[in-house]
Amino acid sequence: MGHRSSRSYRKRPGGCHRGLVACTTIRHVSPRSPSDVENANHVTVRYWAAARAAAGVEHDLVDVSDPAARTLAAVLDEVVRRRPGDRRFSDVVDICSVLVGEVPVGARPHEDVTLAPGDVVELLPPFAGG
Repeated sequence: MGHRSSRSYRKRPGGCHRGLVACTTIRHVSPRSPSDVENANHVTVRYWAAARAAAGVEHDLVDVSDPAARTLAAVLDEVVRRRPGDRRFSDVVDICSVLVGEVPVGARPHEDVTLAPGDVVELLPPFAGG
């Protein structure tokens, strides 16, 4: 006879199983904001996995009507500034891989990455497992 656990692993609403740290659905990454949040003067910052948990929201809109605010560094500084004293969020943002549209930022300095209104910045924390 095989061992049988007394623990139930019924699906929770949304399809998550008990014991999972995070459950998310990855959608197609678009180079532009979805039409329901697109704004001519904003950049959308989307959070994934641990970044979403730390942010407490799926995305933020950042005003880039001032040309000085149109760098990746300025946009990331703004989303961190919105959560004063939240060291966890700041730490997660620091270790995230960043995409602008579908293009990885890689090792480029964030001050050198220029954004345009309507761009989407994706923050992807490191994933473990396989």
